[in-house]
Amino acid sequence: MVPAQRTTQPDVSMAPPLDTTHPSSAERVSLLCPDAALPAPGGPVAPPAYFRDLNLDQVLDALVGSADPRGLTPLFCTPVRDTGVLRYRQEVFADLHDDAVLAVVADFTAGMSEVTRLLASLPGRRDARERHGGLLDAASRYVAALTRLDEGLGSCRLRSPGLRRVRDAIGGYRASQEFSRLDADAARARRALEEVRYCVRVRGLVVEVSRYQGQPDFSEEVAGTFRRFQQGQARDYRLTYRSAPVLGHVASLVLDQLVRLFPDEFAMLEEFCARHSEFVTEQVSQLDRELAFFLTYLDYIAPMRSAGLPFCRPEVSDEPGGVLVEDTFDLALARKLVAEGAPVVLNSIRMTGEERILVVSGPNQGGKTTYARTFGQLHHLAALGCPVPGSAAELGVFDHIFCHFHSAERVGDLRGRLEDDLVRVRRILEEMTERSIVVLNETFSSTTLEDARFLGTKLLEQLLDRRVRAVYVSFVDELANLGGPVVSLVSQVVPEDPAQRTLRIVRARADGLAYAQALAEKYGLTYQLLRKELDR
Repeated sequence: MVPAQRTTQPDVSMAPPLDTTHPSSAERVSLLCPDAALPAPGGPVAPPAYFRDLNLDQVLDALVGSADPRGLTPLFCTPVRDTGVLRYRQEVFADLHDDAVLAVVADFTAGMSEVTRLLASLPGRRDARERHGGLLDAASRYVAALTRLDEGLGSCRLRSPGLRRVRDAIGGYRASQEFSRLDADAARARRALEEVRYCVRVRGLVVEVSRYQGQPDFSEEVAGTFRRFQQGQARDYRLTYRSAPVLGHVASLVLDQLVRLFPDEFAMLEEFCARHSEFVTEQVSQLDRELAFFLTYLDYIAPMRSAGLPFCRPEVSDEPGGVLVEDTFDLALARKLVAEGAPVVLNSIRMTGEERILVVSGPNQGGKTTYARTFGQLHHLAALGCPVPGSAAELGVFDHIFCHFHSAERVGDLRGRLEDDLVRVRRILEEMTERSIVVLNETFSSTTLEDARFLGTKLLEQLLDRRVRAVYVSFVDELANLGGPVVSLVSQVVPEDPAQRTLRIVRARADGLAYAQALAEKYGLTYQLLRKELDR
């Protein structure tokens, strides 16, 4: 191995120690909150209880995976109730729709991923010189990533206050004494090592290492000999060897000799590591994490957008009033359907004026549960500041989302299904407020029709008294026809083939007779057809 030749003696003097009275990082800014007063949640955070019922656990798993190296789970699990914060995040998402801006920040997060990977690998390297080299490599990549980010954002037209403040803060950090010394020290140490040239001679089991003193480069002589036979571009048959995670025994011995031959160069490397062992600032680490939050979500919805599904910036309101979403869909289900090349059915959700509860009825497998899940998903995604599924959306902030979906019965659970429903519903009624979102799916379906009607009516009365926004999927038609703040929605079937569901949910009076009539006509069981057969 013959690295570049060193022509002059290296300057082994590093910059003087940092003035600790000088600011060591840029002004503290956040992409998640305009005044940085809302700290990014840190540490392990369990997803809310409603995640499983709404299939948001599937979304979270696809977003962050099991390892979650950047700790994004808390960011996706923590809804925000401040509409100012939500609009601040929405504007960042709007800027990232610009391909130029997206490319700049994606390049930065990719560079920081490599820095993080290198730093994480250092404890596993036995040789101190190898750890020093890895630290220098990581620092050089860190400097390069921030330089590209600063220059890239400087050439972009940014509209969001969040990214404009980040641009200014990164520019200030690059101009700081701290960053300038890191850059200069890393460049000086790197140049010194790049100028090292040496020779390795192997004689049997003996390996000799010496300074390069003008010996012929046999690799160039061999290449020159065969260059005369070259006819056009030839295929490269050379093998690429995977780098070992740690130095081998022979390589470590060679490195020992190099340290003796080039003490000044390696002293400079050691001094660099002593001065800059912790070079990643808290501000930059936070910026990397927050940018990953935005980019991860955009990557998740990208296949759906490419398939033509709409996403929009929802209008968020402090008032817990109505809900209006056009052309929406279940995010988790849509991702699966798009991957399979299957169509995605769009629905709309409207709750205006004094309307507070949507009661969804209709045939089984008609999309009712999916519709209810979509209602809950929309509110959570909007409370993160993310684009939501739909061509237009107006949503209010909430304090809690409560769900009641039937769970699998467990061995040893002495409560029956009805008792379990009553206990869980009571807990919801005790904890909900006017700002809560409630999603109920086939509650009290395990009891008789008369009991389900009675209990369901009492439950709706409690929900109406608290003025919560709710979706109630029920097989009891009478609940949908209470009128006033209660809106009846019915899942549709194909008129010519009632067994075929359209998965469309529309406003209509709940009337199981309509579905029964369609089935009767299909199978020739209407009164008229039966009389006709009997009269023959």
